[in-house]
Amino acid sequence: MAKRVIRAYCTVSREAACALAGTPPWELEAEVLAEVYHRTAAARRSGNPPARQEIEHWRKEARDAIIDKWSDQLQDPGAGHRTVLALQPVLRAWIERHRGFLPYRMVQVLTGHGCFGKYLHNIGRESTAGCHHCGCDTDTAQHTLEECPAWAGQRVALTAAIGLDLSLPTVVKTIVDNDTGFDAFKTFCESVMLEKEMAERAREEDPLADPIRRRRTGRRRRAFARNLI
Repeated sequence: MAKRVIRAYCTVSREAACALAGTPPWELEAEVLAEVYHRTAAARRSGNPPARQEIEHWRKEARDAIIDKWSDQLQDPGAGHRTVLALQPVLRAWIERHRGFLPYRMVQVLTGHGCFGKYLHNIGRESTAGCHHCGCDTDTAQHTLEECPAWAGQRVALTAAIGLDLSLPTVVKTIVDNDTGFDAFKTFCESVMLEKEMAERAREEDPLADPIRRRRTGRRRRAFARNLI
């Protein structure tokens, strides 16, 4: 559910997806419900049924406690380290932000799961992890965000809003703190990732490309084609 909320690739880790979606894991949400239930039940047994406002106060207290517990858990993530460790210091502010949904291409840059040489190599869609845009040996989300000279023009507006430090923790903190930073990061991700996607699509359609790069035709695509006949 968290992956669908943030429009993430299915390979994104549970920890990273939940953190980006601002949704504590369900076992922690269950602790909130259990705490409120037990306190309400105890109050009723004592002959003092709680008012709605009191129940809401208990719910807020319990939720604050599980966010602190969740934040502690995320200090040592099992997967999605780059994303989780950038979000963990500002987790509460990230959850409470009011800047709407996360665009699909922004999520690619935040998670590293998308049109990046290293990711595509890891899932068997590229023969190497290299960058097609600058020739660097390894193309990652951070390389795209911070280093690749192909995106120097788009990076000018981003650094003007965020600063020269484009490490992910700094970027995340900035986009949580102000609208200008969020909008600049969103614009950068949309522009750059769109170009990377178009380049990847061209490689998929190139008949001379490495076979692993060619567009695949899965069962659903073949079934759809048969239905058109």
